[in-house]
Amino acid sequence: MRLLGHGLRLLEAGSGSRAVTRLPLGADMPKVVRRTRPGKNQSKEPERPLPPLGPVTVDPKGGVSIAIHAKPGSKQNAVTDVTAEAVTVAIAAPPTEGEANAELCRYLSKVLELRKSDVVLDKGGKSREKVVKLLASAPPEEIFEKLKKQVEKK
Repeated sequence: MRLLGHGLRLLEAGSGSRAVTRLPLGADMPKVVRRTRPGKNQSKEPERPLPPLGPVTVDPKGGVSIAIHAKPGSKQNAVTDVTAEAVTVAIAAPPTEGEANAELCRYLSKVLELRKSDVVLDKGGKSREKVVKLLASAPPEEIFEKLKKQVEKK
């Protein structure tokens, strides 16, 4: 940058280039305008909160979780109740060495029409209060309706 007479300064683009701009002395350098592209954190449509579905929730990563109250040692597998806190599931397996947990995941995969590998016990391995995570992309409304239909079949 060189000063010129009459309150002007000369901006040169770099060595060997011929781009020259004249700016008044008090003026700042021009700002570079960069366009932003929608990336991982930016979405085209605003996020809308999902309606509360009681025991069926959506975690921030987009997976669906179901709060379960398990009753192991029952005569047969059945969804017995759907409340605001949890889905009550009777399991026809004893609560020893994780048999009831495996049977719970097997039964829920059948009820929700998912693969067995898409239904995973997330929390509560040694408790009756459990959280089951669904790895498949399924709308929470549909899952909630399938669980309610199982209660009505009983």
